[in-house]
Amino acid sequence: MNELRDWTLEQEGIVYQACRTCEARWYFERCFCPHCGTAEPLRSQASGRGTVYSVTTIHRAPTDAMREHTPYTIVLIDTDEGFRMMGHGAADLRIGETVRAGYRAITGKLMPFFDREQQ
Repeated sequence: MNELRDWTLEQEGIVYQACRTCEARWYFERCFCPHCGTAEPLRSQASGRGTVYSVTTIHRAPTDAMREHTPYTIVLIDTDEGFRMMGHGAADLRIGETVRAGYRAITGKLMPFFDREQQ
């Protein structure tokens, strides 16, 4: 069986979970389904593709470490797998655009960075 890769472990990849009972999908690991309570959800590898749901540009850094990155863009992405996640993104992204995750070191940590899907 292939090992799942996840950016939270400094690996290029995004892992999401899905319920065996109600088929809900979500991001941020939990030991039970947040929709119906079923224990031991399935873990799967996401493609990194999705559609921009929201875009916000940050001009005021929340920490000293982020100050050198300002302004920066945070996006909410509706993934192709059916869950929504937040990540960094290209400054010129617009709502409704198709994107794909790449990965960049930001403040010394590997993080998803979304940019337009190359056609």
